Amino acid sequence: MTSIRPASRRQVLGLGALGSASLLLAACTTGSQESRESAGAAASDGGSAEGFPRTIEHVYGETTLEAQPERVATVSWVNHDVCVALGVVPVGIPETSYGGNANKSTDWFDAALEDLGGEKPTMYAETDGPNFTEIAALQPDVILAVYSGITQEQYDQLAKIAPTIAYPKDAVAYGTSWQDSTTIIGQALGLEDVAAGVIEDVDATLADFAAEHPELKDTTFLYGTIDPASDPQISLYTDVDNRPRLLEQLGMKQAPVVTENQTDDQAFFITWSPEQADQLEADVLVTWAESEDLAAALKSDPLLSKIPAVAADALVLQTDAQQVLSVSAASALSLPWAVDNTLPAIAETAKKATGQ
Repeated sequence: MTSIRPASRRQVLGLGALGSASLLLAACTTGSQESRESAGAAASDGGSAEGFPRTIEHVYGETTLEAQPERVATVSWVNHDVCVALGVVPVGIPETSYGGNANKSTDWFDAALEDLGGEKPTMYAETDGPNFTEIAALQPDVILAVYSGITQEQYDQLAKIAPTIAYPKDAVAYGTSWQDSTTIIGQALGLEDVAAGVIEDVDATLADFAAEHPELKDTTFLYGTIDPASDPQISLYTDVDNRPRLLEQLGMKQAPVVTENQTDDQAFFITWSPEQADQLEADVLVTWAESEDLAAALKSDPLLSKIPAVAADALVLQTDAQQVLSVSAASALSLPWAVDNTLPAIAETAKKATGQ
């Protein structure tokens, strides 16, 4: 199969953090207490060993799991969140280098792990990609890279260690939806029913938030990186990216300027000329920023200040890396945290912008 050229981790996390060591992404426990308890029970009972061996397709072919995995290792973001959401504690997970807490983890993962009463997994750095040496030392039964941007070469190396599941063939690098990540990992671990319940719970949490904030419905948005110090100065996420997908699930609408100017249906962002900033019509603009100072910088910039949402003070600046992470690498654990910590600012700005 032809190898897909993945976007860099820097691009995936932020696009506007060029030269910054704090790129992006962040969230807590998922679903109802009943679902978490049933997930833990299923995992402790060994889940459902029926249906093995089973084969899972992905971007680099097929992976067959001869038996239900007991030792799970993960790479990239999201995959370890999903495991814990399903009641399974991996033996090894990557450090969260960007948007992580003092434990090089996230607050939502730590809280979910504590709920399960599980031991902290071995953690390894992924500065230069998958940590093949440390993963191999853990002797995993399966390596999960369902949400990732691993290359064909990296996949081949991981597959020599243990059966490896890459991202879906119909997704782009780092573009697996949180629902698909949950479903596929549930299949790999023999916990399909638990996965379906987790998705149902998170969907309900998001639906409740949308119902509590009717101002979100049909409000148009732009989600990207706007920064006079960046190159490019304007980058806007498309529906390939999980951030617009989330806002659309809440009832908001991607601004037509993005969909009308996306020439590559595999691209998760488009760039835009500052000279045409006045054409970026949207009720709300959400952007990542290193500090609140960006608001003043945009207001004083002769071109970027002409963005309608900037001129109308309908700008949401996400300066907290955990908040950025909670929606950038969205997972069944991060999204309930985002409902409490990330999304309220967007709803508040939408309410002000639409006068509701």
